[in-house]
Amino acid sequence: MLILLSPAKTLDYESPLPPVTASSPQFVAQSSALIETLKKKTPKQIAALMDVSEALAQLNAARYQAWSPQFTTDNARPAMLAFNGDVYEGLDAKSLKPKDLVWAQDHVAILSGLYGVLRPLDLMQPYRLEMGTALKHGKAHNLYQFWGKQIAEHLNAQLAGEKDPLIVNLASQEYFKAVDRKALQARVIECVFQDRKNGQYKIISFFAKRARGLMARYAVQKQAKTLQVLQGFHAEGYAFEPSASSDDTLVFRRHTHD
Repeated sequence: MLILLSPAKTLDYESPLPPVTASSPQFVAQSSALIETLKKKTPKQIAALMDVSEALAQLNAARYQAWSPQFTTDNARPAMLAFNGDVYEGLDAKSLKPKDLVWAQDHVAILSGLYGVLRPLDLMQPYRLEMGTALKHGKAHNLYQFWGKQIAEHLNAQLAGEKDPLIVNLASQEYFKAVDRKALQARVIECVFQDRKNGQYKIISFFAKRARGLMARYAVQKQAKTLQVLQGFHAEGYAFEPSASSDDTLVFRRHTHD
């Protein structure tokens, strides 16, 4: 089983790190090529390309200039401990036990516009580059074209030893679109998290993002190998809803006050 996550826009390079053995990212050549394209852009061009404020554009222009193909504990930190958005607050990787992080290293993959695929303990330098960005590089008009089949083939290789390769997608559709489904040789399971509002069950973005992180944490702590284990997820009031689920979609619902 391989669990897919999106990255986060918010980063944490300040708080203390638990004692972990970091690994090196696996697509450094591709990342370096993208950085060379990004380094040529002015903050104004970056602001237009990414639809961000001038301050954020200047911050990321500086990040691109500082980016190095040499990853060290001085200029980088493990990806799962650097991302800090809603999903990662639910995951709360800093409080996981060392054995959990070791398991996660082989069973969690973070999709990234700049890094392609990151393992939880892969060193990552700070960046911002959404997968949906229309960054032109060579013959590629955007990042989906740039990555092509590389991500799917990488995931296939990671699952190569498994009898029934299974991917649990906890990433957003923006990021999962970077996985070429035709090239992917694994069954994909989607997890949907719904809250009751005005008498109906709906996906509420903030809660759903946090729930993805909670599910990833649950799977890591249980060292999940089967869908039956995932169906036991019950954090923060969510429960598996068989009647709303299908073979390829697990739906979890909770009753919140209308």
